[in-house]
Amino acid sequence: MRTFILGVIVTIVVLFVTGLIIAQFGLLPTNADATPPAFEQKIATEALDNSMERHAPRTTNPVPPTDDNLIDGMKIYSMNCAVCHGTLDYKPSLLEHSMYPPPPQIIQEPLDDPEWHINYAIRTGVRYTGMPAWNKALADKDIWKVTAFLTRIGKLSPGMQEYWKKAYGVAPRAGGEHEGHEEHEH
Repeated sequence: MRTFILGVIVTIVVLFVTGLIIAQFGLLPTNADATPPAFEQKIATEALDNSMERHAPRTTNPVPPTDDNLIDGMKIYSMNCAVCHGTLDYKPSLLEHSMYPPPPQIIQEPLDDPEWHINYAIRTGVRYTGMPAWNKALADKDIWKVTAFLTRIGKLSPGMQEYWKKAYGVAPRAGGEHEGHEEHEH
């Protein structure tokens, strides 16, 4: 038994030292325009979701989802989020392939997370990505307006759909349907 425990300890130490050597000699790629391997995407997505599940408060949106509030959320999204997450005319972000990990294209692939989850990601940001903590730049009420808009992209009122079409030259897709992109997994 003693030999087994010593073997486990030695294995852990060797793996740790190997990881340090790889990092210290610059053997890990750091370029932001690389395509992440599938296993890395899966691990990172699961780690992010699990962290959100553990740390994000289960708060209810205090901002009612009126057309005016959703339009405000749409405008805030256009000004602050579209450059990374895609524009409301369904064009992909110019930065989609320039960041590591690539930012989700929220308009083309609407999120399926609950409001508290999305709000937490917007408010606190996501470490080791380009996603900033917006709580230092936007009022809490504005963050909730963006959250309300993002969680209702596929089920907007006729008035909201008409506003979207007039403002951005295209109608929102029915039910948040996806076009030309892979399904978003969680």
